[in-house]
Amino acid sequence: MSSQQSTQTMKPATAAKKLGVYLPATPASFQEGVVTRAELNELQANPPEWLSELRRNGPHPRPVVAAKLGVSIAGLARGGVTDALTTEQIEALKQERPEWLEKERATQAEVRKEAARIKQLKKEKEQRAAGRD
Repeated sequence: MSSQQSTQTMKPATAAKKLGVYLPATPASFQEGVVTRAELNELQANPPEWLSELRRNGPHPRPVVAAKLGVSIAGLARGGVTDALTTEQIEALKQERPEWLEKERATQAEVRKEAARIKQLKKEKEQRAAGRD
């Protein structure tokens, strides 16, 4: 076990990812330090104003943007969205409903539908197998 693991610290990028925020938008003190597990837990339990503000208004990292738009990260890239977006920019896209966004939302809906179908098939197969025992 490395000394970093034994003290349970993480790089700012890892902590930002766990907090769901865009690292370049965080304070310099956050970006330049290391974050302990206890500090991360405290940030999650009692977010300071800068963290609340980032979560509320962004800019948001691509995984958060994708989730807010109901598309995949790859779908964002196909739509030409490669940068972090603010909540205002995300809302504007939702209002504009560009063709790429509608297409990617439909694709994502199909992916979720297929995943649910496969899950149901697996469940039925397990139930049949359990019935044979």
